[in-house]
Amino acid sequence: MTNSRSPGDQALTAQAAAAQAAAAQAAAAQALTAQTLTDQGVGRSVPRPDGAAKIDGTFPYAGDLFLPGMLHARTLRSPHPRARIRRIDTAAARRIPGVAAVVTAADVPGRATYGLIVADQPVFAADVVRYQGEPVAAVAARDARTAARALAAIDVDYEPLPPVTDPEWIVDAGADADPLHPDGNIFREIHLRHGDPDTRGEVEVSDSYVVGMQDQAFLGCEAALAVPAADGGVDMRVATQWLHSDREQVAACLGIPEHRVRLTLAGVGGAFGGREDITLQIHGALLARVTGQPVRIRYDRVESFLGHPHRHPARLWFRHTASRGGQLVSVHARVIMDGGAYASSSPAVLTNAVTHAAGPYRVRHVVVDGWVVRTNNPPCGAMRGFGVPQVAFGHEAQMDRLADALGMDPVELRRRNALEPGDVLPTGQIVAAPMPSREAIATVAARPLPPPVSQRTPVTSLPGGRLAGSDPSRIRRGVGYALAYKNLLFSEGFDDSATARVRLELGPDGTPRVVVHSACAEVGQGFVTIAGQIARTELGVDQVLLAPADTTIGSAGSTSASRQTWMSGGAVRAAAVTVAAKLLARVAGRLGLPADVVAQPRRVLTLVGGEIVASEAGVRMSVADALAADGPVEAVEVFRHRRTQPLGPDGQGDIHVAFAVAAHRAVVDVDVDLGLVRVVSMALAQDVGMVLNPMALRGQVEGGTAQGLGLALMEELVVEGGVVRNPTFHDYVLPTTADIPALDFVALTYPQPGAPYGVKGVGEAPTCSATPAVVAAVRAAIGRDLRRVPIRPDDLIGPERMVGPERMVGP
Repeated sequence: MTNSRSPGDQALTAQAAAAQAAAAQAAAAQALTAQTLTDQGVGRSVPRPDGAAKIDGTFPYAGDLFLPGMLHARTLRSPHPRARIRRIDTAAARRIPGVAAVVTAADVPGRATYGLIVADQPVFAADVVRYQGEPVAAVAARDARTAARALAAIDVDYEPLPPVTDPEWIVDAGADADPLHPDGNIFREIHLRHGDPDTRGEVEVSDSYVVGMQDQAFLGCEAALAVPAADGGVDMRVATQWLHSDREQVAACLGIPEHRVRLTLAGVGGAFGGREDITLQIHGALLARVTGQPVRIRYDRVESFLGHPHRHPARLWFRHTASRGGQLVSVHARVIMDGGAYASSSPAVLTNAVTHAAGPYRVRHVVVDGWVVRTNNPPCGAMRGFGVPQVAFGHEAQMDRLADALGMDPVELRRRNALEPGDVLPTGQIVAAPMPSREAIATVAARPLPPPVSQRTPVTSLPGGRLAGSDPSRIRRGVGYALAYKNLLFSEGFDDSATARVRLELGPDGTPRVVVHSACAEVGQGFVTIAGQIARTELGVDQVLLAPADTTIGSAGSTSASRQTWMSGGAVRAAAVTVAAKLLARVAGRLGLPADVVAQPRRVLTLVGGEIVASEAGVRMSVADALAADGPVEAVEVFRHRRTQPLGPDGQGDIHVAFAVAAHRAVVDVDVDLGLVRVVSMALAQDVGMVLNPMALRGQVEGGTAQGLGLALMEELVVEGGVVRNPTFHDYVLPTTADIPALDFVALTYPQPGAPYGVKGVGEAPTCSATPAVVAAVRAAIGRDLRRVPIRPDDLIGPERMVGPERMVGP
C-alpha cells in the first residue's frame, strides 16, 4: 500500500481490516478452544524430546560427529584485514606425512563465490583479502595435529594494505572512495519519505547514537561431516539454519547438480542468526570430494568468532519533534550500518532498520536515510532482531529525551503515541490487528516493583556481588521503559514457503503413529516439540515421530525471522488436515456412507482420541483398524503466507507480513563509585498470538531478553583497525545466570489472522525492547546521557564522552 489513499479511504480500510481481524480472532480462539487435546497437544507445556539428552550430555551435536577413517580439516585464515596475496606456496604442507589434501582458490571446480543474498564472497581468497580471518586455504589430514602442522607450513606472501574501517567515511566519500570489491562499497541504501519532510512540531530533540558489534556467541561451534558419494556428489551432516540454501551454494561452488548434494541437519548448539551463512560447508565438501574420504571440519572458539557474520554495528542520528501536548509530529533519522567485507544478509537487515526506525508509534511525517556499507571489518549479517535492536535503542532514547523536554511521564508519552490497528506506518502500510502496543506498555508499568536497596540488602544482591563490596548508600536505583516492534516472516515480496510431509501409519507394535518430515532446522526454537503437538491435535494420535531434517523433502526455509512455527507449523498442520480428510473419506466409503459424506467426511466423522466417530450414525472405528484395513495415509503440503510488496523508491510499500510488539521495564542498581550495574528486575509484556507451548514460550522470551541485556551492558566484539581484539570467551563477556533476574512475563494473546492457530513468532521481539529498557534504567539512575551500547564502566563514572570520533550529524 502507498500513501496515495485519502484519509477517508484509509479510515474505511482500517475499519474493514479491524472488523475482519476481530472476526478472525474470535474464530481462531473458538477453534482452538474446541480442539480435543491429548496431554501433549497444542496449548500444553510439552517437554522437548531432546531435553533430557542435552541435560545429561548424551545429545549428539555436530561437533561430536565421527566416522572411522575420517580426515580432519582445518582452514588457513588471513591475519590481515586487507592485503594483496602475492604468492601461496603449499608444497611444504603437502609433503607432511598424513596430509591428504591442500586446497586453495585454484581447486574450486565451480562458482568461485557464494553468498546468502549476493554471491560476492570467495570460497578462498585468491588475489586479495578483505577482512581478518578470510579463508585462504584448507587442509585435510589424518588427525587434527597434523592438519594444524600443515596450516603452519603453508607460505602466503601478503602485501598489507591500509584497511578501510569507518562506515561513515564510506557514505560521505561516496564515488570518491576506492572500491573495496568489484561490486562497490555500498550494499544498499534506502531513502524513506512519508508525509511532509518540512513539517516540525513545537518541541524538538535530536542526538546521535552508536551500537557496537555483538556476536551470536552460540555455545556449539560450527561443525560438519562430509562424505563423498558414489555418484560424484557429497553427503553432509551440518549444523545450519537453512539446509536448502546451503545445498544450493555448495552445489554451485562444487560445480555439480543440487540433487547430488544431500544435507542432513546435525545437532545444533545454538544459532541466533549466526548459522544462516555458509561457513565451513563448502570447504568440507570440497575436501571430501578431493580426497575421496569422509572429512570432519569443526571450528574452535577463536575460529568461530572469525568465521561467521555478527550483528551490524550502527551509527544513528535522530530528530524527533512533537506538539506541546505530546503528540509525535515528525521523525528524521540517519542510519549507517557496517556490513563488513561481504554482503551476507545486509540488504535485508537495512530494510528492517529503516522501516522500524520510527518505532511502534503513530507519526505522520517521517524521513529516514539508511546505508549499509562495505568495510574491511568482519562481515555482519543476521542476528536475533535483524536490524531492529539497533534502531530501537535510538528511537527509545529519543522518546525518553522527548518526555524530559515535555515534562511528561515516559510511559504516558509512549502510550499516547503507540500504534493501533488502522494506523499508517512510515512505509504507507496499514497496521492490521492485532497490535496491542498501548496494552503492552501499560502492562509492564503496572507490574509490582522490587523492594528498594537498604542496609539489610544482602551484599550478593548488590552490583558486583561479594567481591565488589558495594556500599548500599552509594547505590543508585533506576527504572526504565522501552516499547518496540518486530516484523515477522520474510518481507519485501519474497515468495516464502515451507513444505512438510505427514504420514499416518501403524507402528511395529500395531498402534497408530504419525511420522512428520520437514527440513526445518531445529536450533533451539522448539519445532521438534511443536510439530508433534500439531500432529497430535489434528490426528488424535499420541505417538509422533519427527524424521531427520534433510534435503530429501522440500525446503522449509530458514529458521530465522520468527517464522518456523508459523510457516513449518502451518505446513505440518495443512498436511495433517489433508491426512485426516483422506482417512475419513476412506472410512466413509468403506462404511457405505452417502457420496456427499465421502466427499466431505468431516460433516459426519471426527477423529477423537485414536478413534473415528460419527455419533449420529452410531459409527465408531479405531484408527488402528482403519489403517490395518487400507494401509497408511500420507500427504505433502506447501504453506505460504500472504504476499507482500518490494520496497518502493521512496521507501513505501506493503512490505511486511505481520508484526509483534514487546514492552520491557527494567530496574537497575548502579554503583556510582565502581561503575558497576546490576539488573534487579525485568518485566515483559509481549504480543504472542496464541500460545502453543507455554513452557517453550517462556524459554524464548527469557532468551531474547538475556541477549538484549547483554547488548546493553557487556557484549561487544571489539574491532580495532579491522582486527578482532577479543575472539574468546575470556574477553567477550556474556551474561550468566548471575546477571539475569527472573523475568516477570505477561503474554498478550490475540490470535494472528492467517497463521496456524493464530500464532506469532516470539523469539526476536524481546531482544528489541530489552536493550533500550536497560539503558533507560541506567540513565535514570545516574542522570547521564548514555548514547552508546554496550555501556562501559567509564560511561558511568568518567567524564561524559561523545559517541564516536565525532558526533554524527543529520542532514
